Amino acid sequence: MKLASYARHGHKGVALVEEGRLIDVTALAPDAPRTMRELLSWLPGQGDRLSAARDEAVPTIGFDEVEFLPVVEDPHAIWCAALTYMSHVREGGDRPVPAHPLFFLRVAASQVGHRGPLVIPRVSDELDYEGELAVVIGTAGRHIPQSRALDHVAGFTCYNDGSVRDWQRHTPQITPGKNFESTGACGPWLVTRDEFGDPYRHRMQTRVNGEVVQSAAISELLFSIEYMVEYLSTICTLQVGDVIVTGTSGGVGLRRTPPYFLKPGDQVEVEIDGIGTLVNPVRKEEADR
Repeated sequence: MKLASYARHGHKGVALVEEGRLIDVTALAPDAPRTMRELLSWLPGQGDRLSAARDEAVPTIGFDEVEFLPVVEDPHAIWCAALTYMSHVREGGDRPVPAHPLFFLRVAASQVGHRGPLVIPRVSDELDYEGELAVVIGTAGRHIPQSRALDHVAGFTCYNDGSVRDWQRHTPQITPGKNFESTGACGPWLVTRDEFGDPYRHRMQTRVNGEVVQSAAISELLFSIEYMVEYLSTICTLQVGDVIVTGTSGGVGLRRTPPYFLKPGDQVEVEIDGIGTLVNPVRKEEADR
């Protein structure tokens, strides 16, 4: 099952993605929630109703009729991992291989959805791309063992963990450069765990203006998804709708020769087979904002 968050005519909702069109979940189950966080809590006992109603004559919505929102627009937490692929560790020079995942937090306002513009802030010209797999929690839990970690996962989506590199380097703590408004992207939709299958059988690729700049297998992760879930749930209770962004591979713009940063008019695509392609144009922040 694929589920997308969207806005249309001033209203927000969640929809099934079916063959290039959307079906609002309330057209299939009138009592279904209208936000992804609430829907993920509702689905375990009701999901079969959505599947059973797929073949009924219900109104559909074209992709061009909606604004795609981040898959989870209002998550309790967005946990982002750094240095989780050896190719990215090595392109940074003589950095040591981390013994544990290096996590930082993103705020929800730093995200846009599929087709939403990534915004280069007024104060920088160093917005970089980072294509990643994101994990969305479907069942809350604390101290989750690796053996049960995937039972707590609702599904997967694509993520572009855009980084304002000069602000990221202001201090050893990189959070400022990771939280500028509209610099990260999440989408295009969530693919449920049963449909996505084994995450380690998939590959991801990032393209800028059609050029492949990153390519990696999810199996190359230095820390498994199960370990990340266990690690974070040891710190605090993972809530339904929490997003775990699992890290990027080598090929980021900062490490290219010469460095390549996104420019107004660029288009960035993050594709993961089994999910689809997250597409975002790039523009500069307007001076009067």
